[in-house]
Amino acid sequence: MYKENKGYFYEKIAKKYLKDNGYLILEENFKNRFGEIDIIASKNGILSFIEVKGRKNKEFGLPREAVTLSKQRKIISAAKYYLMLKKIDDIQCQFDVIEIILLDKTITLIENAFWI
Repeated sequence: MYKENKGYFYEKIAKKYLKDNGYLILEENFKNRFGEIDIIASKNGILSFIEVKGRKNKEFGLPREAVTLSKQRKIISAAKYYLMLKKIDDIQCQFDVIEIILLDKTITLIENAFWI
């Protein structure tokens, strides 16, 4: 499985999880010169910028550990650009991480995983 396919595979799982839990998917793989956001979704009037991380097992640590400070800064910058582009300034936003561990069959949504 190529790296791009792995990312797509985990994002597909994450999107199903989000939809099953009442989220409306607004954007997928939103890219700009500042960075990329895997999924932008909303639920209960909150706009969530979601990073998806997955691994087959925990042998090399938890997937959430791959969301480094540098990665967080890129996501935040990309989110600010998204808000400006869409002229959104009156909605509560948060940065979440969806962690998928295949062999454990676990999906964990970590809300407010980081913030500005």
